[in-house]
Amino acid sequence: MKLAQVDLDRFETLIEINALINSDFSDLRAVLYRIVESATRLTEGEASSLLLVNPENNRLYFEIALGAKGPQVQQFSLEMGEGIAGWVAQHNRSLIVNDTDEDPRHQRDIGRQIGYTTSSILAVPMRVKDRCIGVIEILNKKGNKLFDQDDLQWLEIFSNQAAMAVHNAKTFQRVRNQVDLLQDQVNTDKGYHTLVWASRSMEEQLNLVERIAPTDSTVLVLGESGVGKELIAEQIHLNSRRSSKPFVRVNCAALPPTLLESELFGHVKGAFTDAVADRRGRFELADRGTIFLDEIGDLPLALQAKMLRVIQERTFERLGSSDSITVDVRIIAATNKDIEQLVEDGEFRSDLYYRLNVLPLQVPPLRQRREDIPELAHFFLKRVALETNKKITGFSEEAMELLLSFDWPGNVRELENAVERAVVISRHETILPEDLLLHGGSAADQSRYEGKALKDGINLFKKQFIRAALDRHGWNHTAAARELDIQRSYLSKLVKDLNLKRQGETS
Repeated sequence: MKLAQVDLDRFETLIEINALINSDFSDLRAVLYRIVESATRLTEGEASSLLLVNPENNRLYFEIALGAKGPQVQQFSLEMGEGIAGWVAQHNRSLIVNDTDEDPRHQRDIGRQIGYTTSSILAVPMRVKDRCIGVIEILNKKGNKLFDQDDLQWLEIFSNQAAMAVHNAKTFQRVRNQVDLLQDQVNTDKGYHTLVWASRSMEEQLNLVERIAPTDSTVLVLGESGVGKELIAEQIHLNSRRSSKPFVRVNCAALPPTLLESELFGHVKGAFTDAVADRRGRFELADRGTIFLDEIGDLPLALQAKMLRVIQERTFERLGSSDSITVDVRIIAATNKDIEQLVEDGEFRSDLYYRLNVLPLQVPPLRQRREDIPELAHFFLKRVALETNKKITGFSEEAMELLLSFDWPGNVRELENAVERAVVISRHETILPEDLLLHGGSAADQSRYEGKALKDGINLFKKQFIRAALDRHGWNHTAAARELDIQRSYLSKLVKDLNLKRQGETS
């Protein structure tokens, strides 16, 4: 009767987990935890682990580790073939070891380091299309009992569920990335860009955008080159009552004065040598919509008077014509220059500046909103990886630290270029620091510590210094501790306190 009850519990748990796998693809770790926890309980194990194979280096990393020593276990990884789990992964076969002292495949080093004795192990491969992608192992059956074939068969079922969860989650992520890319492409085809942010400073600017968008007031967007001023202008238009009408862009620095005047206001046939037909200007094209005047600080003085009249009266004449044209246009201007200084220097009309500066918006540089960097970096990575058909899933911890510490004089545009370059040249599943090619700057080295409290700066130095030592010794704690001249137990404590992870390990 007791055995029947156990089997009933197993069946009910299996049904619950199957439903969970097919309903929630967003939190893979939570699903895997549930599977391993259920497998441990139903096989009466004291502790358990789920290891995933990293195809990049063919090592096994502890994704889930349950039991009294679970957190300590997750700092380790195994070579393919190392220990019972490594043997199972290498041979793609299940294994019962009820007396580890008699089995030479058992790796005792981890147990000694964390103070845990393993007497029996049940381990099974996780398979996707007959390929081993990981291992689930149960340690020490409670009550000094022995694992049996019934335990093994049920654990194999649970391992299949875990493999299915990993497969479904990766498929879901790939599809979601493709949907995001298509949505981004749709926006691009319409002339708009996807705006990505996470920082409070950008949140404040976008809240301001929502308030000013419904009005027709002129907006002046200020900020360094590459911060995303055009994207802010797009958001103002898209949130306005003019969103279904044209959004026309003009770069005032891209053309010489004579051509710029024609580009803005149009011309009639014969107005100049190449004017072989009448042509509407950007202001006419933007009628009932929005015109975005980028780099307005570069507008020649000769055109500034005509621009002032357009802003005041919404009236102008085509080049070579005396007929006035009236348009209903909302004006958004942007510049990366100190426009107040230009006014003081006599290079920009003060009356035009005051007309433009009705609603000023200041877009902060990327170095002042570092919270946006991970979001932007992953957005660019997913897009470029899909476009180039490369299976790159993310950034190593060291690479992300480099991104976060770099000064980014070119702001978001420079970050996008760096990520695109890294995806193209990378040969790994994750972007490494050397892929980013950002070593050229002393600014990066200095800004790594800028704005940080003393404690945070010291911890950052410790992380870099200790990780370098661990890397030199293949993450052998004993050898690294010897080089650092500290106790191995203290090194293990530092690794845990600083949340140091080996390349390829997940948090």
